[in-house]
Amino acid sequence: MKITGAVLEEIGRQRPYADSRPISIGEVELDGPGPGEILVRIEAAGLCHSDLSVVDGNRIRPVPMLLGHEAAGRVEQLGDGVVGLSIGDRVVMAFLPRCGECRNCGTDGLLPCTVGSAANNEGVLLDGGQRLHRNGEDIRHHLGVSGFATHAVVNRKSVVRIDDDVPPEIAAVLGCAVLTGGGAVINTGKPQDGDAVVVVGLGGVGMAALITALSLGKGDVIGVDAVPAKLEAAKELGATAVYTPQEALDQGVKAPVVIEAAGNARAFETAVQLTGVGGTTVTVGLPSPDARASIAPLGLTAEARTIVGSYLGSAVPERDIPRYAQLWREGKLPVEALISSHISLDDINEAMDQLAEGNAIRQVILFDSSSASLRRSV
Repeated sequence: MKITGAVLEEIGRQRPYADSRPISIGEVELDGPGPGEILVRIEAAGLCHSDLSVVDGNRIRPVPMLLGHEAAGRVEQLGDGVVGLSIGDRVVMAFLPRCGECRNCGTDGLLPCTVGSAANNEGVLLDGGQRLHRNGEDIRHHLGVSGFATHAVVNRKSVVRIDDDVPPEIAAVLGCAVLTGGGAVINTGKPQDGDAVVVVGLGGVGMAALITALSLGKGDVIGVDAVPAKLEAAKELGATAVYTPQEALDQGVKAPVVIEAAGNARAFETAVQLTGVGGTTVTVGLPSPDARASIAPLGLTAEARTIVGSYLGSAVPERDIPRYAQLWREGKLPVEALISSHISLDDINEAMDQLAEGNAIRQVILFDSSSASLRRSV
């Protein structure tokens, strides 16, 4: 079938992307689903720094590649052997499929699936499928999803069914920002009663971590970012206090759980310095591969502190996405507050500029205007 999608043609073009146009919008051929795969009509997709990191070259992937990994939509066709789904179901994409058989899949989310990671690096679906083409050339899949398109074929293990009461833009953001940021708090940081949580970096993932920490009600929740508008947004969401990185260091802020979600070396260093005695620094940001940070090892030993990485929020999507959806239903997790604007697919190069400049939390593409339930811009 013919679909419209956003294809990254070349990695590393100069900003502004509005001028260099690394992403083209056009017609792509999409094969039907193979065994264990499904065809999804995309309803909403969010722009994440993991998309930007491919565009700017911080994450080298094979190109041309149809981008987008944070998405939700409706099942339109089932491949052979697919169980647990029906035509018309709304599903949330999970950008790291789990094979369920490798050693890493037995760690309850702690380690990323070996098979899924290899497929993502190669730009294919979990079982090696290549379903996107253009003029006789294969187009690579982004993290098993390729959600910046009107339709996608994905492996059954790349989706989680969600009830219809969850709007598509909320469902999409649950699949990456909330799954990653929320999981860094719940699955990895694990704050106890009375524990303060500091979040360094208030983009989509960091703000998701902040609202998840607030939903737990364990202790103070503190936001740290260099952008005044993001600090103000964190205050509006209920943060106990907000600081620039230098202010937090100058005032001696310390917490038992610190989440680093900025994806750069300086933010990581700040997060480590803000971690209290016996505390845990959880890093979920994805900096450039050549980035280097400097920390004092003595502080780790003498203060019995821990640094731990958390990929995809150390999540098991089938378990965790319904948990976040329920918190949203109960009014405890205001996911809609993460959505800074709605855009069209044609705006994607300009939207990448906004993301690179730190001017957006979550920009969401709506493919069906009738599905929009939120019209908010901050």
